[in-house]
Amino acid sequence: MAKLKDQNINQDALSKAAYSLFDFTKKEKSFLLVLCILVSIAGFITQYTYAAMWFGFTLAAYSAIGNDSIQTIGTFIASNQRKKWYWLWLFMGGIFVATAVYSWVNYGGDVSYQRLYVKGLDKAPEKFVFLQLAAPIVLMVMTRMRMPVSTTFLLLNVFTYKAGTIVGVVQKSLVGYLLAFVIAIFFWFALEKLVTNYLKGKAKNYWYVLQWITSGTLWSLWLMQDAANIAVFLPRALNIYEFIAYAGFIFFGLGFLFYFKGDRIQGIVNEKSKVTDVRAATIVDFIYCILLFYFKMYSKMPMSTTWVFIGLLGGREIAIALAKSKKLKKRKARLFRAYKMASSDILKASIGLLVSLILALIINEGVRKEIFDLIF
Repeated sequence: MAKLKDQNINQDALSKAAYSLFDFTKKEKSFLLVLCILVSIAGFITQYTYAAMWFGFTLAAYSAIGNDSIQTIGTFIASNQRKKWYWLWLFMGGIFVATAVYSWVNYGGDVSYQRLYVKGLDKAPEKFVFLQLAAPIVLMVMTRMRMPVSTTFLLLNVFTYKAGTIVGVVQKSLVGYLLAFVIAIFFWFALEKLVTNYLKGKAKNYWYVLQWITSGTLWSLWLMQDAANIAVFLPRALNIYEFIAYAGFIFFGLGFLFYFKGDRIQGIVNEKSKVTDVRAATIVDFIYCILLFYFKMYSKMPMSTTWVFIGLLGGREIAIALAKSKKLKKRKARLFRAYKMASSDILKASIGLLVSLILALIINEGVRKEIFDLIF
């Protein structure tokens, strides 16, 4: 009887999974059609290096900013839903252009703030393989499924020719997650009662000014870290025409992002406690600013800002659950909810890491050789 019951449970689970897949394909017909077209173009264009370079860049720019928007622009969109989308776009777009111009001028054509000058990423691609162009398409699918994937892992690892660089990126990202998680717990636990009392009522106008300043600063710091994920397809030093194409595409792409209010990935932010309140959003962005500035000064090694962000939100949810719930039963319920959110985010981010490592092993012979020599 027990075996029969287990078989029924497994059959139900398979049926639900099959139905979910069928439902997804039914709802996403247009999206899947676009994916098929992009995959076909990627397969055809791979042999034409210059065209493949710009095709990969456009896919990377769209998918990376679309997925990573939850980190920087997410709380900004969530707390400014009543503002006209084009004012938000012009503000953030202007900061992007200023940040990109500074790097391009100051570092001799480099737009990555020298994040691509570390060993293993310092050489611009001389030719492309299909899976390198497919990586941003995979990222688009994961974004559509509301998965907070690390674009650093998924886009940079497929171009890295040294295993040591991949290890360095992963180590720095894991340290970032743990540091953000612990800081968020201690910070919000200490401030929760004050914040809870102060967040009552309508926010004063100066909070909106503070939030725009903080969000703008955060956006600029994020670009200093993660512009490398997009520019990895391009030459390490861009001429004036290449720079105009780079900056112009991203600037107008941001307009679409704000028009659609962050699209589906925005749900990762909106489900968290009180992030639609401009005061809570300002505090989240301020702490994130400090963390990104610290890691920017720490080393030039690229890192996953996604892991830092989900660590920050996860620790914050746990701190709120601990501070708010006086009764043990309520505290357990809140902690369980916070744990589910944090574990769900880290699981989805880990899937992206696993996919990126598999792609790196398949694509890069140097990485395979280093790992083979290390094991054997």
